[in-house]
Amino acid sequence: MSIYGIILTGLRCINGEWAMGNGEWGMGNRQWKGKMSEVNDFKDLRIWQKGMEIAKQCYFLTKQFPKDELYGMVQQIRKSASSIPANIAEGYGRISSGEYKRFLSIAQGSINELQTHLLLAEAVGLFEKSDIVSLIQELQSETRMIINLMKKLN
Repeated sequence: MSIYGIILTGLRCINGEWAMGNGEWGMGNRQWKGKMSEVNDFKDLRIWQKGMEIAKQCYFLTKQFPKDELYGMVQQIRKSASSIPANIAEGYGRISSGEYKRFLSIAQGSINELQTHLLLAEAVGLFEKSDIVSLIQELQSETRMIINLMKKLN
């Protein structure tokens, strides 16, 4: 089934972002008018796509770790990274916006957990700070997207 705009209590997806209303809305001096993006499922959401890219980056980054970290830091980084898009997808499939927000909150917790593991891995010399700078920036961007979506789900 194709969802063309209305998702959960009047929410609409606009280029992978969420908004309220009928395609014309404003907030202060900011206005938007235009065609809604078609959302067939969670894979069409930019927030999920970004989460998948972050998870892939983490998988590639941890391939260089020593074998004795396979069940330690490698597993922790990969688990928290894959949890981000997984919780976004699971929340999208829930009935109510409250449940969706709960899963977005869990995804945000996974972002914080992942940042902690990355910083610890850098601190103990598993990689250089330059290896994670852009990844940390992507996590900060994903955080902003999650917060904005949660606000729009109110």
